[in-house]
Amino acid sequence: MPANKEIATRECCVTKEILPKTDLIRFVVGPDTQIFPDVTGKAGGRGVWVTATAVAVAEAQKKNAFARSLKSPVKLPEDLAGLTQAHLENRLIGALQLARKGGFFVMGSAKVRSALESEKARALITASDASEDGRRKMMQLVRVLELDQTLPHIDLLGGEQLSLAFGGKNVIHAALVGGAAANSAIKQYERLVRYVAKT
Repeated sequence: MPANKEIATRECCVTKEILPKTDLIRFVVGPDTQIFPDVTGKAGGRGVWVTATAVAVAEAQKKNAFARSLKSPVKLPEDLAGLTQAHLENRLIGALQLARKGGFFVMGSAKVRSALESEKARALITASDASEDGRRKMMQLVRVLELDQTLPHIDLLGGEQLSLAFGGKNVIHAALVGGAAANSAIKQYERLVRYVAKT
C-alpha cells in the first residue's frame, strides 16, 4: 500500500504555530502592495498564512503582522477580517451553485421536508434571516427524525445569498440531496463556521 502523504503545514504569522494548511488562510500581496485573502490558496505572489479565524485575522491586522512577515510595507483594507469572511461565503455559494447545476438540491419547505423524511437529505440549509417560526418548525422535524446530531445544517447565508446560489427567489429552506458537490459545500460551510467562531 502507498505511504500516506505528509500533511502540508505552514506557520501562522500571528501565533507562530505550525498548523496544517487546511487550518490556515493564505493572504497575498497584489501588484499595488494591497493584501487580499487567497481562500483557495492558489493565487500567485508572495503569501502570508494566518490561522483561519476572524479573531486571528483581525489580530494580524492590528499587530501589522503582514508587513513584519513580508519585511516590506503593505496596504490593508479597512476590515480585512470581514473581507475574508465574504470570500469564504462566496466559496460556499460557489459550491452550492455546483450542486444546483448537478441537480443535487431541493428548495421550499415541502420538498425539504420530503427529503428529510425520506432520508435523502445530505445537508439542511436555512437562511440566516429565516423567520423564527419557520426555522423552529424545520428544526422540530429534524429532532423528531433524530437527525439533529448527524445532519449538517448550513445556516450562515442570508436569503439573498441562497437565492443567488440556487437561482430562485426568496430561498429560505433548501437541502442538498447527494453528489460530490454536496460534500464540497459541507466542507466550505465547516470552514466558514470555524472562521466565524468566537473562540
